[in-house]
Amino acid sequence: MKQSLLEKFAKLAVRVGVNIQEGQILRIICPLEVAELARCCQKEAYLAKAKKVVIEYRDELARKTELEMASEEALCEFPKFKEEEMLYYINEGFAVLHIYAETPGLLKDIDAKKMQTVMMANAENLLPMHDYTLSNQGQWCIVSYPTVGWAKKVFPDLDDDKAVQKLWDNILTTVRIDEDNDIIDIWQKHNKTLARHNKILNDYSFDYLLIKNSLGTDLKLHLAKNHLWAGGAEKSAKGIEFNPNMPTEECFTMPYKTKVDGKVVASKPLNYQGKLIEDFYLVFKDGKVVDYDAKKEKEALKNLIEFDEGSSYLGEVALISYDSPISNTGILFYNTLFDENASCHLALGSAYPMNIKDSDGKKEEELFEFGFNKSMTHEDFMFGTADLDIIGYTYDGKEVKIFENGNFVF
Repeated sequence: MKQSLLEKFAKLAVRVGVNIQEGQILRIICPLEVAELARCCQKEAYLAKAKKVVIEYRDELARKTELEMASEEALCEFPKFKEEEMLYYINEGFAVLHIYAETPGLLKDIDAKKMQTVMMANAENLLPMHDYTLSNQGQWCIVSYPTVGWAKKVFPDLDDDKAVQKLWDNILTTVRIDEDNDIIDIWQKHNKTLARHNKILNDYSFDYLLIKNSLGTDLKLHLAKNHLWAGGAEKSAKGIEFNPNMPTEECFTMPYKTKVDGKVVASKPLNYQGKLIEDFYLVFKDGKVVDYDAKKEKEALKNLIEFDEGSSYLGEVALISYDSPISNTGILFYNTLFDENASCHLALGSAYPMNIKDSDGKKEEELFEFGFNKSMTHEDFMFGTADLDIIGYTYDGKEVKIFENGNFVF
């Protein structure tokens, strides 16, 4: 990997992704294997006059051993010093950069019940951090970087080095980096394109969407009252612009929790609990999943749906043209950051308060009146196809075609 491209990627993640501010703390969370990129991001953040950059490395193989051999009680412990550390970062108004490169299927043999118990405990312990990011109290960003385990899953017929290089090349394509372009300018233009789509959708102020394709998806999805479409650049509570996902192609908003009916069929596998859920569908009635099935890893799907009360309802609907840079690679990345941005998707679990107009300062009880869903999880799954059609219906009965043959019509 060329050092110049690595540094350019770091610049994009730090300057446009989290958009670190002078005097702010940056927390970088990443696998051991991506230390080279983490160090580049650290340097870039200090050049931007960050107060402090803390790199926290994760070892997924050690984590697998821990999940296999440690007791549930030990795995669910949350020491006081960890709680104090979390609150310290929140009180400091920190920014966080996640470099996500999980090996798909690595945890497939871990006991599903044990995994579910641990995940629920972790979600509860980290709820203040979850709320901090979901409500955009500070800037946050997720990027990815190729590791051998992930690259070999995507390109199993290539040797390690070639698989990693090919995945790296495709990652650079999806985030619009090449040797010579002005990456800051490119992303400013991309964000403007997404903002234009959001404005059109917001101006219509749809009551509900009808979503259909040949896989069997046939869904009537009401949108939250006073909903807002967003995507691309967002703003923190302090008004700082940042990009939560890189790459990103989505325009997303909030479904009305109890007003979703019909069937949705997943168009791509979902990597959840270290397991690949494949060929699955969900049936909704009054917003809740009432039936589901999967050809592979149905137990993992069950654990997601039953994670808590809110995880059986939707928190997000996102629209992405099938004709997009990620989709056009023709690659299944086995990584939600990429696969969700190659396809229209829904999310089971918590909604984003920012998708309600004037949500700042509103209590949860007030948000519920608009159709807000609360959960300790938020998991995207993909349903977009080349023949997807979406029609929006306004409150005054106007019918507007939004998608035809998988793409935006405007």
